[in-house]
This record gives sequence, C-alpha cells and structure tokens, in this order.
Amino acid sequence: MNSSVFNILIFISIVLATLIIGMLANKALSKIVNKSTREMTTDPTNHKFLKHVILASIYLIGFSIAVYALPSLRALAGSLLAGAGILAVAVGFAAQHALGNVVSGIFIVIFKPFRINDRLALQSHQGIVEDITLRHTVIRNFENRRIIIPNSVISNEIIVNADFGDDRIVRWVDMNISYDSDIDIAKNIIREEVMTHPMHIDPRTPAELEAGAPEVAVRVVAVIDSAVSLRAWAWAKDAPSAFEMGCDLLESIKKRIDETEGVDIPYPHRTVYLKKEENLRNTINI
Repeated sequence: MNSSVFNILIFISIVLATLIIGMLANKALSKIVNKSTREMTTDPTNHKFLKHVILASIYLIGFSIAVYALPSLRALAGSLLAGAGILAVAVGFAAQHALGNVVSGIFIVIFKPFRINDRLALQSHQGIVEDITLRHTVIRNFENRRIIIPNSVISNEIIVNADFGDDRIVRWVDMNISYDSDIDIAKNIIREEVMTHPMHIDPRTPAELEAGAPEVAVRVVAVIDSAVSLRAWAWAKDAPSAFEMGCDLLESIKKRIDETEGVDIPYPHRTVYLKKEENLRNTINI
C-alpha cells in the first residue's frame, strides 16, 4: 500500500475515532449532568462546565494528532510554528475577546456569582441560568426564549441573584382600602390569608420568636389620594413559590374583602366644586 494512502487512512481513522470518543463522552457527561440537575443533590454548574472543557480537549487533542499523522500537514504546521512570533501577535489580537470569555467563564465557575438554575435579573434581562459554556452564558427568560450573553460581558454586569446564599424570598403583598374602611379588620384579613397559604414559611429567628414578633407583618405604608395602602411581608422558600403565592394572595384577599363589611377597595375619585353663576360671569368679564 502506498505510504500516502496509508497516512490518509490513519488521518481519517483518527478523526473518526475522535468524533466517536467525543460523542460517547458527551452522552456519558450529559447523563451525569442530567442526573445531578434532576436530583438537585449537587450543583450542576461544575459538571456542565467540566463537560464543555473535556469535550473541547478531546477534539483539540484528537485533531492535533490527526494533523501530525499526515506529513504534508505536519510540514505546514511546522512552517506555521516557525513564524509563531508573528502568528501569536495576529492570533492574540483576533482572539482576545474569545480568550477573555474563556477566562471569565472559568472565574464564574470558580467564584460562583451565579449557578445553573439561578434566577438572575440584569439591567435589561431576567431569567434562569440554563448553561455556562466556555464562551457564553445561556439564560432562559420567562417567555422561554434563550438569551446568549458572552462571559466577559456578564462578568461586568450588576446582577441581582434571587438564589444567592439564601433561597428564601419575601413577597410584598400590597392592597389599597378606602378611608372609610376599618384598618384593623383589613390587616387581619391579609394576615390570615398569608398564614394559611401552603407556600408561606415562618421567617422568624429564634430571638424574634422569643420576643414575640408576629409571623406576618402587615403595615400601613402610604396614604394616597383616595386610599390607604397596606403591605404584608409574605415569605416563601424560593422565587417561583413566592411569585405563585403572591398571585394567589391577591385573589384570595380580594375575595375576602368583597365578603366582609367595613372594608372596601376604593375607586379613584375627585371632588369638584362649581362656582355660582354670578361669580363665574364676573370671572369671565375680568
């Protein structure tokens, strides 16, 4: 067999072997990531990022060996390495953003300002972190759209992480009542609805329990044009539960108020004073 044909067969074999190994590694690593995500026993961030690193390393090493197996490509690689100084400068300028994204991705995985499945609020986007790759972070917003943000960009963003440290979330439940309503009755209705909701949790510390602090605080927070504003602090185990609980409470409190005498939800209104006709005529003549 001709040596060139033999080298080509070796090249093709190495490339195919690299693709097969990459596919098998992708399947095995995906199972590990899916298991950790499904069971929620460990943070899947490290597993997902490590998966991307391993797959990139497999393809890089495999294709490098394949190139080295062909003498013609080996000579070309040698020529390129001979001009490595000029090439390094050119590649450095061309790939500085890509390398910056890789470094930023590594720092994100190490220091963990956010993790997979965390709920983030950025300056212009909100959503759940779905993946952190070598180059970018994938965020799924609440319309089920994917937002692709380069790692170097999101590293410089001011981020509100709803799941950082303590997953518990406080949900403000605001309700306006009329000036003629009984504030104490309205506060009791709101407090009872919050305490009986199945997603509500008791946020009090042992010191607050000993001091007799209320489980649900309800306070007057504003007196506006035609209403008195009440606010309850309702706690849930995480952001999704807090959102669902807040929607349920607005509905249940509204229904309770509709059934209760002495408490009304006001409509905006204005008091209009009309001048007498004579005063109005004099005003027009002036």
